[in-house]
Amino acid sequence: MVVFGRPGCRIRTVPLHDLTAVEQGAAVARGELTALDLVEHYLARIRALDAGLGAFVTVSAEQARTRAAVAQRAGGPLAGVPVAVKDMTATAGMATAYGSAAFADQIPTADADVVTHLREAGLVLLGKTATAELGVSLVVDDRSGRPVGNPWQPHLSCGGSSGGSAVAVAAGLAPVAHGTDLAGSVRVPAAMCGLVGYKPARGTVSWGPGGLQHMGLATNGVLARTVADAAAVLDVLSRPAPGEPYPAPIPPPHGYLDVARRPDDALPRRLRIGQFTEPLISEATVHADCVVALDRTIDALVAAGHDVVEVKLSVDRSFAAALDVVLAALVAAVPIPEPREPLLREYTRRWRSRGAGASAVSFIGAVTTLQHAAAAAAARLSHVDLLLCPTVSTPYLPVDRGCDCPDRPAAPAVRPRDREISPYCAWFNVSGAPAVSLPVSSTADGVPVGVMLGGVALAGPGNVDAQLLAVAAEVERALPWRDRHPAAWCMSEGETGCRVRDVRGRSA
Repeated sequence: MVVFGRPGCRIRTVPLHDLTAVEQGAAVARGELTALDLVEHYLARIRALDAGLGAFVTVSAEQARTRAAVAQRAGGPLAGVPVAVKDMTATAGMATAYGSAAFADQIPTADADVVTHLREAGLVLLGKTATAELGVSLVVDDRSGRPVGNPWQPHLSCGGSSGGSAVAVAAGLAPVAHGTDLAGSVRVPAAMCGLVGYKPARGTVSWGPGGLQHMGLATNGVLARTVADAAAVLDVLSRPAPGEPYPAPIPPPHGYLDVARRPDDALPRRLRIGQFTEPLISEATVHADCVVALDRTIDALVAAGHDVVEVKLSVDRSFAAALDVVLAALVAAVPIPEPREPLLREYTRRWRSRGAGASAVSFIGAVTTLQHAAAAAAARLSHVDLLLCPTVSTPYLPVDRGCDCPDRPAAPAVRPRDREISPYCAWFNVSGAPAVSLPVSSTADGVPVGVMLGGVALAGPGNVDAQLLAVAAEVERALPWRDRHPAAWCMSEGETGCRVRDVRGRSA
């Protein structure tokens, strides 16, 4: 437990990482902090903690220090605030390996659009975070091949594929982090690590300039401690880019952060929210704690004045089979020189082999099946504004099969399949609707439990991202979580010098 200040002190002080990203940006703008203060604080935490956590695969300490000198002059709510970027995204001059030994020596010469947006908004890149190889697994390994555990309980997985970003934010190694989401890769680790994981609507955030693929399933997203932090990063990332294949929705008049801060003003009426627990792409059993978390959220939404009704989103087996065909083909389409193919992990090679064997006709048929299912569901659900369901089927995902890592209990011999752990998330990638995982609850032994709010379809009245963020902010107000942390949050007595006047909750 962190003890703030000393008895009798008038000025309450907190470690810098106790401040949210928005609070840090406001403190920098007021001159109470500098960007370099924040960079040094987080670099010290990374040096002290990350050897045991495995969040980062690359730490750009000198680049961050150099950037800090000018970043805070950019203006905006997050100028001077550090950020971590998932190792699936191109960063100029910095190794980008997609979690794979096959790309270990790849150093891009240009940034992805989202990295450009982060830099131009004054955020300071701390480094690249661990990801599952090519983003195809819910279990993440670091570059040494060691499974990345959950900071709440190391024998459990952090989730994937944006697991390194989730660990970085949950353990206080970065205030916010970037992730990518193809079938739940932001929301699953957010649920496992007790964070807000936001997947924007299709078209809201650029996937360019080098990645206009994935049939619109994938998008860049955010891992954060609060809805306001996620909204502030979305304001940075949601800049239209030339050549994007999907139209960008018109943003709210004063930005997404304003929506998160003033949700009552952003919602012109109370909403009807459809809730369900039936798994969509597997026959998974839903853990009782996931149902409890859903019930708590329903109570909060009803207390806020919303109407929550039960809905059915049943899909037949052809949906899951079609999704597998599309995902396998996308993995197979990643260009890898033949001599490097053996460097891939076994599960990645299996995905690529399956995708390479799919014909063009079967691929188009699978895409058509997914599109028809999403359109039919949107028509059936036209009477509701948003959807509510568990994020994952269970909060307990073993870190690996038969892991013999020191200090970690032996895992079951057979780990559940990814689709059994995550039978809900991919639906929102297919429909293109935004979705957010919210850490509303915990198990009796302290493991975080998330629930997911999402749009019914890509299009809708107004801006669906704004509507979703407003409702998420209402849930956060009713079920606050920002001060729940794993043990790694409290580093050591030596960190007492990295403190600042408590400005939590103070508006920018």
